[in-house]
Amino acid sequence: MEEGTTTLPTREEAVAAAEEAAATPDQAGGFTMDLTDEQKEIRDWVHGFAEKVVRPAAAEWDEREETPWPIIQEAAKIGLYGFEAIAQFWADPTGLTLPIVNEELFWGDAGIGMSIMGTTLAVAGIFASGTPEQMAEWVPQCYGTADDPKVGAFCVSEPDAGSDVSSLRTRAKYDEAKDEWVLNGQKAWATNGGIANVHVVVASVDPELGARGQAAFVIPPGTKGLEMGTKLKKHGLRASHTADVFLDDCRIPGSCLLGGKEKLDERLARAREGTRAKRQAAMQTFEVSRPTVGAQAIGIARAAYEYALDYAKERVQFGRPIIENQAIAFALADMKLEIDAARLLVWRASWMGRTGREFTSAEGSMSKLKAGEVAVWATERAIQILGGNGYTREYPVERMHRDAKIYTIFEGTSEIQRLVIARAISGVHIR
Repeated sequence: MEEGTTTLPTREEAVAAAEEAAATPDQAGGFTMDLTDEQKEIRDWVHGFAEKVVRPAAAEWDEREETPWPIIQEAAKIGLYGFEAIAQFWADPTGLTLPIVNEELFWGDAGIGMSIMGTTLAVAGIFASGTPEQMAEWVPQCYGTADDPKVGAFCVSEPDAGSDVSSLRTRAKYDEAKDEWVLNGQKAWATNGGIANVHVVVASVDPELGARGQAAFVIPPGTKGLEMGTKLKKHGLRASHTADVFLDDCRIPGSCLLGGKEKLDERLARAREGTRAKRQAAMQTFEVSRPTVGAQAIGIARAAYEYALDYAKERVQFGRPIIENQAIAFALADMKLEIDAARLLVWRASWMGRTGREFTSAEGSMSKLKAGEVAVWATERAIQILGGNGYTREYPVERMHRDAKIYTIFEGTSEIQRLVIARAISGVHIR
């Protein structure tokens, strides 16, 4: 054998190596497409709640455009809503349980699903920046109790700062004499904004540093100076409360700065010196969270696909079920194909985020982009299959289509996702 050549293993050697790898998986766990028994049990449990409790109430709460407190309380009583539930879902070492739960819940209804899962945005903000003591103090207050459930709100976007979070105008100034922070500004499109027990607000401490001069703060319940603006009347997700939040000389204790002032001062000093981290912390956080949002979109798309499939089998035109027409059958085949492809992207990104794999090409953004656009496309196909019936509120696919559209807008628009992906694959700062 010449130097530099490679000897290929025999089939027996390859099989033996594979068996050894399966027997001794790496720290992140061996790769498998099979769900564990625990994952299947949680999936079926959430699906049962979505089928028996959420879906029958979906149309009512969509029409009422109100927070479905009775359903949130029901979820809390069975252990689906609360810190313990989220901690259990997040603890899965494969990273798949949280997206599985979201897909099943949003399969039931996206508006109610968001009213239940919206609090996790605030919790994620606390976990991203808070100390263990702050987590222990504030996370339980985001959820309340089964008898008296509460919700949390995460407030980042502003009227003039949606995709461009570096231009936030909300300011936080430190009053050293009183060891208090004073916040002033306006937040827009906040899920649970104004009705939340705990608000997590991102504000600028040093505007000259842009995004690097920002920090996150907890606004405790009952704090003066925080008021809700007009509640938004939305195209979809109507059962989920969305409103502006105004901060007018809102004073909070110094301890409400997530992470603490010493850590903030050190970070600001590094930023002023021009020191840069290898990877932006915000981008890492988004890449981990976006797959869960994608899973919600998949739940909507799957619900529309399944409804359209059942309808096509039962609807008779020209003497036969419309599923027997290639135009209908092929549309359903494409829907199934796209939904499964989007789910695989979500699962890959979720697994990478949970197991510490580096996002080499913005896999989180890929999953959210694909899932959001598939949800809009699939729900539109479902309306087309149902024809005139699909356009009426007597059938759920009309509501599903309205709910799906936001997934190409919030948590980063489709255009922003493409920008993130393009920068990742090219290494060029594309504008």
